Amino acid sequence: MGGLLVFIVVVVPLLWHQLITLFNELPGMLAKWQSLLLLLPERYPHLVSDEQVLQAIEVARGEIGKFGQWALTFSLSSLPLLVNIMIYLVLVPILVFFFLKDRAMIGQWVRGYLPRERALITRVAHEMNRQIANYIRGKVIEIFICGGVTYIAFVVLELNYAALLALLVGVSVVVPYVGAVVVTVPVFLIALFQWGWSDQFIYLMAVYGIIQTLDGNVLVPLLFSEAVNLHPVAIICAVLLFGGLWGFWGVFFAIPLATLFKAVLDAWPRKEPVVAPLL
Repeated sequence: MGGLLVFIVVVVPLLWHQLITLFNELPGMLAKWQSLLLLLPERYPHLVSDEQVLQAIEVARGEIGKFGQWALTFSLSSLPLLVNIMIYLVLVPILVFFFLKDRAMIGQWVRGYLPRERALITRVAHEMNRQIANYIRGKVIEIFICGGVTYIAFVVLELNYAALLALLVGVSVVVPYVGAVVVTVPVFLIALFQWGWSDQFIYLMAVYGIIQTLDGNVLVPLLFSEAVNLHPVAIICAVLLFGGLWGFWGVFFAIPLATLFKAVLDAWPRKEPVVAPLL
């Protein structure tokens, strides 16, 4: 509760301020990018022509216009969604409270509708309880560590919108592999706009790469050594499969669903292979 209070009172106003500043400076950033693109034919006449640059600018303007129309339409149509979110913000904590308070009674009521011989269900339930609890606990810790370390690094290197980008980096760890690739794009673009192809830009991207490397090769094995034991191929296949079926929420719950599938397979009774006796 204390952490949630600090997040609402301190972090949310900082994020909101940086988000408003980013939207205010976005037209200037686009104008600067346009001027940089117009210089490409002078510097590299054999690679880029004036017609190609103008065509790219027109395409970018069209896409930005479409995005603006979509944002306006989404903002008007999302009012019922905001009402639902406010309802959930009130009801979900109450629901969690009663689940924790009366979990024995609720569990006994659910078990009354299950068959008496339920060894497979019990085994899968215990395995899922352990795996999902470890997974959620590890992900929360990973979000805080990655977000905090990234924020400190961005502040030390004096990158603009450090808190906003650090929040994106922290949240990106929820979706393995894909999240790290997607969040690199805004970090790259904002750093390039702020410093250009300078030494400061190279330092920032090097530090960011080190953070991502340590997260994937040191932090994740430490946090999830006893949690979700899935091969990277299985994780990627789960993200592709469930993301294709249910979109964003499928990607978000891909690893828990893959863990459920693995728990069922591990608990399913199998015949032991018959070994021929040695003569």
